[in-house]
Amino acid sequence: MAVFFYKEYKSMITVKNMAYRYANSHKQAVADLSFEVQPGEIFGFLGPSGAGKSTTQKILISLLKDYSGEISVFGKDLKQWDNSYYEQVGVSFELPNHFLKLTANENLRYYRSLYAGKTHNPQEILTWVGLEDDGDTLVSQYSKGMKNRLSVARALLHNPQLIFFDEPTAGLDPVNARNIKDIILEQKSAGKTVFLTTHDMQVADQLCDRVAFIVDGNIRLIDSPHKLKIAYQQPLLQVEYRKNDANQTKEFPMKGLHTNQEFQEILKQNHLIAMHTMDASLEDIFIKITGRSLS
Repeated sequence: MAVFFYKEYKSMITVKNMAYRYANSHKQAVADLSFEVQPGEIFGFLGPSGAGKSTTQKILISLLKDYSGEISVFGKDLKQWDNSYYEQVGVSFELPNHFLKLTANENLRYYRSLYAGKTHNPQEILTWVGLEDDGDTLVSQYSKGMKNRLSVARALLHNPQLIFFDEPTAGLDPVNARNIKDIILEQKSAGKTVFLTTHDMQVADQLCDRVAFIVDGNIRLIDSPHKLKIAYQQPLLQVEYRKNDANQTKEFPMKGLHTNQEFQEILKQNHLIAMHTMDASLEDIFIKITGRSLS
């Protein structure tokens, strides 16, 4: 089995003018998409349900093949890959598809047997996702969140270099969602490349190096969350302070703040509670750019 290392490639994924239409539809699910995913980054594909996120992922993992355009992964045309592709790629689907009549351990041992290369011990992986005490429970008895965590475990089982996560925190409580996000960040720290599809802008903001906004099968923008928030933030400073036994809030333009007399007086004469800039959220920016909500 050939072993691939991300540093060998200028781009982990390169997509040029990709389009796809399902057989029973007159409308393209994705149209003329072009983007690159750099080695070792977490790349977010963001948009509402039906935007084309999952279709794009299915094409990139070679489940949907009749696309137009050009795609290369690991520096090789996607259509030229054989089954060895899956030795290097891990996938966590939005809708879990486990063997329900088997336990989690039995599921992972089965999938482990399909790989030619070295794999993690199933119990180790289950511990990562917080299922160490549920490994011998039938998956049919798992909650939706537990099934999603098992999907993450399966995606990481064979130590892939490129990992696709589709809504990885869906159905999870805050503690388990935080754990899954930490696992994704650990994969990045280990040099892995992550392709993350989600409509949860907080997840994208916390994890992604760059994000692409997709609506109706078209990419509207690609940039880093940090740069987007700086570009679209309101140039205002909000000050919360205590006056006459009541909390009060006042906004001031950032420009000329150092000479603003009212701002100076508030600082001198009142108990300051908090100050913060009026940062735009990724969801605010998405709506502004696309004219669409995420629902």
